[in-house]
Amino acid sequence: MEHLSANKQNPKRRDNHSHQQEKTSSSFQGKLDRYLCNTPPPRHTTRASIQDNDKTTPTPKRKRELTETGNTSTSKKLKGYAPPSKYAHLVNNLTDSLAPNLLCIFVGLNPGIRTATTGHAYNHPSNLFWKLLYKSGCTPRLCRAVEDGDMPQLYQLGLTNIVSRPTKDGSELSKEEMDQGVAVLEAKIALQRPEAVAIVGKSIWESIWRVKHGKSIKKDQFKYGWQDDTERIGVVVTGDEQWPGARLFVATTTSGLAAGMRPHEKEEIWKELGVWVAKRRAERTHNGEETTG
Repeated sequence: MEHLSANKQNPKRRDNHSHQQEKTSSSFQGKLDRYLCNTPPPRHTTRASIQDNDKTTPTPKRKRELTETGNTSTSKKLKGYAPPSKYAHLVNNLTDSLAPNLLCIFVGLNPGIRTATTGHAYNHPSNLFWKLLYKSGCTPRLCRAVEDGDMPQLYQLGLTNIVSRPTKDGSELSKEEMDQGVAVLEAKIALQRPEAVAIVGKSIWESIWRVKHGKSIKKDQFKYGWQDDTERIGVVVTGDEQWPGARLFVATTTSGLAAGMRPHEKEEIWKELGVWVAKRRAERTHNGEETTG
């Protein structure tokens, strides 16, 4: 979710890696495992083993910049992959905010440090998620991060991430662990069955595409907004049980650190989703439909 600039990387690697346990109830985990068993593993990865990627290699341009400024300690300044051991001391208090039959589930990248420690989604002041949620029309008022757990009941919206472990910056994740998170995400969607899924950031959609298509998405294939109906997520086809999956919407990242797109450009993309959410919520209210669970 929100990310701060990466701090100085620890040059010493720890021998024992801590693994975070998923904080779901046993009943939910049992159902989730059921769908995971029917989900194929990632077909393709595009990056070498993460074991040797602890250090960041600067680009030629960055090397010149460091030389010109007299700073050659690149490992102290550049962002890059960080192994789980780097943040093993952190307790991740964030849990998914999900329920069956929601209007839309928002999928973030992973928890930032503040989000993990407070247990509330998109909880850094620089993150634009809650503002974009309101300005787009997905919520009728500006909500706060501490209300994340109430989103399913209040507005039929859900929150989850493609990677559960926290980092200070999204660049500290590897493509492999993002790709591995796709199967878990598919299982969650298949279990909860929302009408739509909103991907909060281009890199998340790139991971989903890699796993589903076995190759990287091309520049001319990427687009923000609603995706083709063939790209539905969480499809269920097991015996007598079938579900067509949730519609997929790709939104911009909400990180305050992300460059390349101005606030009004992000708002324009999010607005398309907000109009749909507001319309469907009104239709559900009129028809007496409710979120189950």
